[in-house]
Amino acid sequence: MPLVMSMQINRLLELVYILMHRKSVSAGELAEQLGVSRRTIYRDIDTLSSAGIPIYTEKGKGGGVALLPDSVLNKSILSEQEQNEILTALHGLSNLKVSETDQVLKRLSTIFNKTVTNWLQVDFSDWSGINDYFNDFKTAILERRIAEFDYYNSYGEKTFRRVEPVQLWFKSRSWYLKGFCLTKQSMRVYKLSRVKSLTVTDDYFAERHLPDEQDNFTSSNEQEWILIKLRILPEMRYRLLDDFREEDIEAQPDGSFILTVMFPEDNWTYGFVLSFGEYAEVLEPEHLRNTIKEKINKISARY
Repeated sequence: MPLVMSMQINRLLELVYILMHRKSVSAGELAEQLGVSRRTIYRDIDTLSSAGIPIYTEKGKGGGVALLPDSVLNKSILSEQEQNEILTALHGLSNLKVSETDQVLKRLSTIFNKTVTNWLQVDFSDWSGINDYFNDFKTAILERRIAEFDYYNSYGEKTFRRVEPVQLWFKSRSWYLKGFCLTKQSMRVYKLSRVKSLTVTDDYFAERHLPDEQDNFTSSNEQEWILIKLRILPEMRYRLLDDFREEDIEAQPDGSFILTVMFPEDNWTYGFVLSFGEYAEVLEPEHLRNTIKEKINKISARY
């Protein structure tokens, strides 16, 4: 949306909000509050009137700009369902701490004469309370400012990154950053939990558009993905239901399950398999089975 149009829409919303709380306001007072000329105020009045808002002006002493008495604004433009969808979406955005959403939500709730249902709560911090940089990256994306940070790949190797952040992405219970890496000169994906020492710089960048296909993104450490087949005993059934699609799971006559998934071949995957303890067995590929066996032997030797 062009900036000028966005500013006009915000001003129109502000004008209606003022009139909802005042019986009548002079054009001069509205112009002063909104920081525009009287001529602009009269143009805004014509725009609102054309859109179906019951607004009028009255000349002379005691006159001014007002809404028709007992007017029902919420039926003028949007249906009941559209109002509820707008307020529900804004409430969801307010949990994401998007700029000024709470203010817009309050105003539209007043105009629609509705109470917002607190249907969603989102907390981006983990139980340790460590900052996951979500809001810092949000600022960098919205203001198009280059971000600098240290990044640890799945092998624990630290590298310095200078990135043009494009989008925050939630996938499989984790947050990721999609951005253009200035070092690699390509779009990359970074897991937020592996980001350290983030700085949002004062260096600005031109807008970049996301590729149409997810395959156009490269993982920040370019892992090789492999097809893995695991046998999971019935005791871990709840984890399968929590984490995987029904089509990935095949029930067996003995009560166990065969899980077939694509995972990156890295330490995260090794840790995932080992987290099942004695309740999982790697069936394929053979080299992953051997790797897990070696790690189990090393763990056993430590004890």
